[in-house]
Amino acid sequence: MPFDVLLLVLLGAALHATWNALVKSGTDKSLDAAMVALGAGAVGLFFLPFVPLPKPEAWPFILVSAVLQFAYFQLVAAAYRAGDIGLVYPLMRGVAPLIVAMTSGLVLGEHLTPTAMAGVLVISAGVLTLALESRRGGRHAILLALANGIVIATYTFVDGAGARVSGNAISYTLWMALLPPVLLFTWAIARRGTAPVWNHVRRNWARGLFGGAGSIASYGLALWAMTKAPVATVAALRETAILFALLISVFILKEKASIWRYLAGAVIAGGVLILKLA
Repeated sequence: MPFDVLLLVLLGAALHATWNALVKSGTDKSLDAAMVALGAGAVGLFFLPFVPLPKPEAWPFILVSAVLQFAYFQLVAAAYRAGDIGLVYPLMRGVAPLIVAMTSGLVLGEHLTPTAMAGVLVISAGVLTLALESRRGGRHAILLALANGIVIATYTFVDGAGARVSGNAISYTLWMALLPPVLLFTWAIARRGTAPVWNHVRRNWARGLFGGAGSIASYGLALWAMTKAPVATVAALRETAILFALLISVFILKEKASIWRYLAGAVIAGGVLILKLA
């Protein structure tokens, strides 16, 4: 993988960890996730006049991606309610790149080199190691996390292909970010009513805007990288977000980290080095 592509994907992973930390520290996981989606949509809307329209072939991918993103956020909230984040998040993020790597040849016709496949497997192993430290969460949480891993893998394929046919990965990312918040807030208002949702937006708009900017920048960098490198290797490299989340939790949030977290961090870092050699 080219060094500049690797560095930009790592930057995107750091941004991904940052906006996830904002959601995790919030009081309402469902609405906080919707706020991040809204912030991403607002940022996308601001920059749309400065980019060309995606090619017509990309619009079906954008619509399908919006539905998958809606499912992703709903499953994230459900999984966090059912079990420990320490179990759910590593399972979701660790399973997805494995699925992508094992099926990219069939779906996209991309066949990884043995070195690249080794890097993907090492990063996924490091991510899944974090699940070993969990003390809460049962079968229901695990099933929700695994289901979301499938959703993540699916939208990775959809957006990787969509960005390639769009003619401009940044334009694709900005347009793709517009519809998910509409779906999420329509669902939230239908279930809770307008007043509670509006009150949450009013109190947390700055938080959502900041998280949304990090979210869209993170994913935009990943989609751009997927036009330069195999989708499976980029998908795996994005999961270094968990390594950045570990650093945030220890040095900024002052949380205690178990031996499993440090071991996982070392394994993930080793996987990144392997991908650099691929």
